[in-house]
Amino acid sequence: MLRKLVIQNYAIIDEIAIDFASSLSVITGETGAGKSILMGALSLILGERVDTAVLQNRDKKCFVEGIFSVDAKQHVKDFLEDNNLDFEAELVIRREIAPNGKSRAFINDTPANLLQLKELASLLVDLHQQFDTLELGDSDFQREVLDALAQNNELLTEYQSYYKQWQRKLKELEQLQQQKETFSKEYDYHQFMFTELEQLNLAENELEDLETELKMLTNSEEIKTALTKVYFDLNESEQPLVQQLKSLSNQLGAFAEFHHDIPTIVERLKSSQIELQDIADEVDRLNNHVNFDQEKIEQVNERLSSGYKLLKKHGVKTTTELLSIQAELERKLQSVLEIDETIIASQQQVNDLHSKAVKVAEKISTKRKGVIPSFEKKVNELLNQVGMPNARLKVQLTNTVLHLYGNDTIEFLFDGNKSNRFEPIRKVASGGELSRLMLCIKSLVAQVIDLPTLIFDEIDTGISGEAAKQVGIIMKQLALQRQVICITHQPQIAGKASAHYFVYKEIKGDSIKTNIRQLTHDERIVSIAQMLSGEKPTAAALENAREMVSN
Repeated sequence: MLRKLVIQNYAIIDEIAIDFASSLSVITGETGAGKSILMGALSLILGERVDTAVLQNRDKKCFVEGIFSVDAKQHVKDFLEDNNLDFEAELVIRREIAPNGKSRAFINDTPANLLQLKELASLLVDLHQQFDTLELGDSDFQREVLDALAQNNELLTEYQSYYKQWQRKLKELEQLQQQKETFSKEYDYHQFMFTELEQLNLAENELEDLETELKMLTNSEEIKTALTKVYFDLNESEQPLVQQLKSLSNQLGAFAEFHHDIPTIVERLKSSQIELQDIADEVDRLNNHVNFDQEKIEQVNERLSSGYKLLKKHGVKTTTELLSIQAELERKLQSVLEIDETIIASQQQVNDLHSKAVKVAEKISTKRKGVIPSFEKKVNELLNQVGMPNARLKVQLTNTVLHLYGNDTIEFLFDGNKSNRFEPIRKVASGGELSRLMLCIKSLVAQVIDLPTLIFDEIDTGISGEAAKQVGIIMKQLALQRQVICITHQPQIAGKASAHYFVYKEIKGDSIKTNIRQLTHDERIVSIAQMLSGEKPTAAALENAREMVSN
């Protein structure tokens, strides 16, 4: 509920503060008194952009503040929590425009951007003006009306959970199918490269080991000559080193008992003899295994050549890297075989979620269809009540592909002259017709959902008499459940108000300013009488006004 609106330095408003009633408040005043200026100021805290032309006094800033009661508004609390804003029972939205035209917005004294302001304001205030045709002709609004009347909120939550999962899984399936297509295109190429590597059948570090072996084979004669000489010098020459060490050991051994260090030296000589003998035997063994083998050299060269080609082809340098590429190619080839199974499983998930979404969408559609006859009947009755006896509303519900809100497209069709030629509202309804139609619809919707503060700005243009009286009755009934603020020129509507505010111009110094005040009971009677018969109301007009206020 909008409890208070404070405006300073906006257009020809110097400073005003309005405390609104919780039910039906009407605002009246002469044409040009400044009622539209009030709405312009209000629009600032609803997130509209600033027109710097409203700053007539450039010496101080413009200030607009709305104070709202939001005790039971859970969706407002959710918004504040989502945006890390403090929740209090009293919510203050403020907009400031500096003399240089720079604008700032605040929610409970915390700086906010226009997007936040607009989103929050939509939860607090529903402003409908005479030529505001967008909302009523909007398919989302039309769907929201039907779903509100059908009480589809829980079903929609369930449906949207399935729908979003289905869309996500559908996207994953499409990606898998694209992946399979890519795999299929590359399969033959990968298979060819894998077969090359598989046929070569490389062992770990094989190419590096073959390079070492080739060096040995190509130098085998020189290696064999060197090994033969080493073995000869150690074991077969005229004075073999092994025998010399044995002789030296025996010579010193004869004096072992004459010096305590000699036995140690003798032992070391014997150890050296044994080590050299072991080296000689190892050299002999190596010598027996080192042979020049032209056939083996050719075999190694051929295998190395095959390996080098693949190293160059794949742009790597080691056997390990080639084996890694072979493993990756094998994985890709296996993936082609496995992706069909994955696609089948994914398709099943998609089908299951789609089936669940369709079932819930059909329930939603059934409930929508169920409320349409009653909704059409009640709206058409209300249209007759507000002075549109020839007007008819028809709801067209068409089955379509699944979307975020089910499997229906909804279109409100309108016939203003009993022609039986129903067309979409946005194409055929006039501003005045739209205004009264919106009032009728919202009066029905208000019975089942918690609408925000409803503000109607001169939607009664073009009606009078009994039609205006009926509009007032509907607003009065609507205001039993929520706050309604109406700017009107119709005495029949003004007479239904709980609080009556009067906008007027006054001279302050050398300038004309707009002001507003709440009328007393007697002032209301006079004001309504003036709306009925002019500046100097007749006794009949005063009596009529008194009756309107009393009733």
